[in-house]
Amino acid sequence: MRIMIVGAGQVGQYLCEKFSSEGQEVVLVDKNEKKLQRLERELNILTVTGSGASARVLAEAGISKTDLFIAVTDSDEVNLVACFVSRHYSVKTRIARVRSEELLMPDSLLNEEVLGIDLIISPDWAMAEEIIKLIQASEAFDTAEFSDGQVLLLGYIVHENHPFIGKSLYEIGTISQDIKYVMAAIIRQGETIIPRGEDVIQAGDKIYLMMLKSDMAKVERLFNFSSRLPNSIFIIGGGDIGYMVARQLEETSIEIKIVEMDPKRCEFLSENLAHSIVLNMDGLDAQALLEEGIDRADLVIAVTRSATTNILGSLLAKHHGTKRCIAKITRHDFIPMLDKLGIDVALSPRQVAADMIIRYVRRADIISVATILDTDAEVIEVTVPESKRFDNVALKDLKVPAGALVGAVVRQGRAFIPSGDSVIEPGDNLVIFFTREAARKVEEFFQA
Repeated sequence: MRIMIVGAGQVGQYLCEKFSSEGQEVVLVDKNEKKLQRLERELNILTVTGSGASARVLAEAGISKTDLFIAVTDSDEVNLVACFVSRHYSVKTRIARVRSEELLMPDSLLNEEVLGIDLIISPDWAMAEEIIKLIQASEAFDTAEFSDGQVLLLGYIVHENHPFIGKSLYEIGTISQDIKYVMAAIIRQGETIIPRGEDVIQAGDKIYLMMLKSDMAKVERLFNFSSRLPNSIFIIGGGDIGYMVARQLEETSIEIKIVEMDPKRCEFLSENLAHSIVLNMDGLDAQALLEEGIDRADLVIAVTRSATTNILGSLLAKHHGTKRCIAKITRHDFIPMLDKLGIDVALSPRQVAADMIIRYVRRADIISVATILDTDAEVIEVTVPESKRFDNVALKDLKVPAGALVGAVVRQGRAFIPSGDSVIEPGDNLVIFFTREAARKVEEFFQA
């Protein structure tokens, strides 16, 4: 597949790295020649210097031979014009990143259909949705939903003194056989392990559990986790992400305080939020924050435009007693370090953008996809094609590629957690966890 990416920012660079590592043919267009030269040396990609909104530049970059076109510059106008220009060529799929809330509203006059764009994405909106999910599953550091929310994949940290440390998966499975779940992966010292029955849980492991949403409470009790909605939340940063999170949380009984330095933005927040308390102050002013009770908050969400402020603000809150912190960062490679510093969840906008875009690259019939934080793993929901290979075959006999694991099955709109004896049928949707090494084999395996 030939993929053209306009914009060499954080999102564009990440997509180039990911797609090129999978053997895709990638062309990157940007005005910054020095940045393009560096990326061309580091990655197996082609680069073209110029504006993505220029028909001449896009023609030079080979737009006529492009299958997937992605415009992810910092300018809505450039992204939309670039996609509009690409309509004159036989590009199969067009994706644009936008920031304007007007373009993202369901009733917008300039929607995807009118603009001729297959997918309009906003990392800020996606970040806000991810934060809301993490608030609902408060013990988890990572979360993904499949089958319209019926199936959950939740990541948990195994802390010291956890009762399952030293126990094998087989032993854990014998404790309560009526509770249905799949341990999809163990992340240990940066290594992704697709677990088997003999694998033993260790302190510090990050475990990913796949379950039905209706069984979440039972699975958490089994693993000694207990998610609940927080009573009080501090949001540091009243920009788009902070505002959208606060607006959604106002539908609950959570006490919300939102910290913003810009007086004009504070006026906007006060006028558009019904119950949140807006505080015009510096997110790093420890004394002022303590006076407002940040030390008693159940959760602090740091989502300013400055990654430094988000990291320091989270560390400050944790130091003074805040139970949990979520921080927005710009450098995805900082996540392992922040974990060691005690920041519970670090979210990268480029990771969120990858979740929304990668499904357009897969050749199989992909319904939804999620990338797993700080790992080389992904999860997809894929439809089983009409083929004798999949006709009433037991899961244990399906011969799924090594490095992949089926965590859930959706049949006629209803999801269930399978066992090895569960029979797979054409038309079923399978939720599959797999490592990067297995990606191409999984893709080929589910082609009709």
